[in-house]
Amino acid sequence: MTSTTTTPRSAAGSVALRGVTKVYGQGGSAVLALDGVSLDVEPGEFVCLVGASGCGKSTLLNLVAGLDLPSGGRIELGDANPGLMFQESALFPWLTVEANVEVPLKLRRLPRAERKARVAELLRTVHLADFGRTRPHQLSGGMRQRVALARTLALDTPVLLMDEPFGALDAMTRDILHDELERIWSERRLTVLFVTHNVREAARLADRIILLSSRPGRIIWSTRVDVPRPRRIDSPEIASIAAEVTDRLRTEVGRHGQ
Repeated sequence: MTSTTTTPRSAAGSVALRGVTKVYGQGGSAVLALDGVSLDVEPGEFVCLVGASGCGKSTLLNLVAGLDLPSGGRIELGDANPGLMFQESALFPWLTVEANVEVPLKLRRLPRAERKARVAELLRTVHLADFGRTRPHQLSGGMRQRVALARTLALDTPVLLMDEPFGALDAMTRDILHDELERIWSERRLTVLFVTHNVREAARLADRIILLSSRPGRIIWSTRVDVPRPRRIDSPEIASIAAEVTDRLRTEVGRHGQ
């Protein structure tokens, strides 16, 4: 099957996977990472991907981001390329906060005055307006992730891909950033595809949770999170959904272990 990533017939902000397969290596040493994954993410939808380590969650994000090509199937996007945010902030340590956020705007060749105004707006969006001249090493982990989020938003794309962006943060900082991300997602009507190992985080953030099987990665279950927003990660409703996801994940890990 031809490996393609295409953009036609997709509404802005939508993501569609059609029978996507990814194989690493060749011959007897080949590893099937993803096997026939089909998924539709609607514009403005917040979808969380969960699954055991090595199930292909990050591989799937890399394929949607265009960092790698599928071995089979196709990926359909809207007009804009997605923005990708990792667990590590990956900021340039020699640049100020302002200069880090400005990098995508320079790549887009925006005029200097427009860049400066846009950077100021983005830093206000992530509540870092007073830290523009600061270097990354002077910031906390949560603040660095806010800068990384601002830099990703500078791409001005309707699709945001997030690979465990809060996984290394303490619980309180993570909870605060959940609120910030939800606010930005709602205000900007973003489409978010979010990878996490934390089932409570998935229940707290998602419109829909997708469970991938252990390698090879296949979609084996999904559920809608019909809990009104704003949500609290420690609420009984979120705890109940997280418990169900945990039970299904434990069953899948046990099946794979056998």
